[in-house]
Amino acid sequence: MKTIMLVDDSATILLSISNILGKAGYAVEKANCAADGLKKFSASVKVDLLITDLNMPGMNGIDFIKEVRKLPNYKFMPILFLTTESQQAKRAEAKAAGASGWLVKPATADELLDTIKLVLK
Repeated sequence: MKTIMLVDDSATILLSISNILGKAGYAVEKANCAADGLKKFSASVKVDLLITDLNMPGMNGIDFIKEVRKLPNYKFMPILFLTTESQQAKRAEAKAAGASGWLVKPATADELLDTIKLVLK
């Protein structure tokens, strides 16, 4: 079973997306901020895919994935942004930081699961 970590400051998003992923057969780790997410990575939680928000209090999603990419076991793990932002400049910045893909909220369950299948191949 593949494990997906969800990092978002919205409890509603964490609940709804984790329900979609759970029903699709994925194990889900949740974090409500980047700092919490980094703690889980540091605690050696095995993660196959990271889905993170961009705009979060404290550390934003781009800075977060830069930190994740520094961890030896996660240099090549797929990372998706799930955010309300859609500007091309932000997407380019995220890609440069190591993001694998970008979904704009609200993404449908099918869009989310199809994108996950693509990046987890």
